[in-house]
Amino acid sequence: MPKFFIFTIIPYTLIYRMWNWGETVAFPTLETKRLKLIEITHQHLDSIFGILSLEEVTKYYGTDPFVLPAEATKLIDMYHKNYHEKRGIRWGIKLKENQRIIGTIGLNSLQLNNKRAEIGYELHPAFWGNGFASEALKEILDFSFQQLELYRVGAVVYPENEVSLKLLKKLGFTNEGLLRGYIYQNNQSHDTYVLSLLKHEWEESQGE
Repeated sequence: MPKFFIFTIIPYTLIYRMWNWGETVAFPTLETKRLKLIEITHQHLDSIFGILSLEEVTKYYGTDPFVLPAEATKLIDMYHKNYHEKRGIRWGIKLKENQRIIGTIGLNSLQLNNKRAEIGYELHPAFWGNGFASEALKEILDFSFQQLELYRVGAVVYPENEVSLKLLKKLGFTNEGLLRGYIYQNNQSHDTYVLSLLKHEWEESQGE
């Protein structure tokens, strides 16, 4: 974990246009059958810290477990900065049944001009194995290809993270190869795989 890594109040097309205009706009809230993907604010500090302070969550995350709540505060501030600079979008994954934040998902290294981004996510271990990651990923991929009009969505995954590799391949991602010594974590460098999914591949898999 993370094994990587969700209808909107305003129309998707309007969101996309306003992003291009560079104006400050309402954050794109998304929904699936069981999940609501929302903007992460300092109101969610305890939930974010509670998830990212777990070693089993950060094992394949590219960072050490959080020790202080201030680390979560800094991360939330970074999410906001990246969004307003159009360099990334991060959603909080909220269960509809109890309104609990169970993880986050989003696009990193977003380059609208090059029509590409990398996807990442994490879930609290109590909610692993319930299909929530897959459900959220599908919604984000739809949003990425249809509304942001990206051409490529990539993913960087530890070779040991077999669950994420299996999930991404099931969604149509192709393993492009090994990046040697790509992530430094726990005082050592780690190799990672790089995977990608192209717009036409996603559309074909969805019967579009």
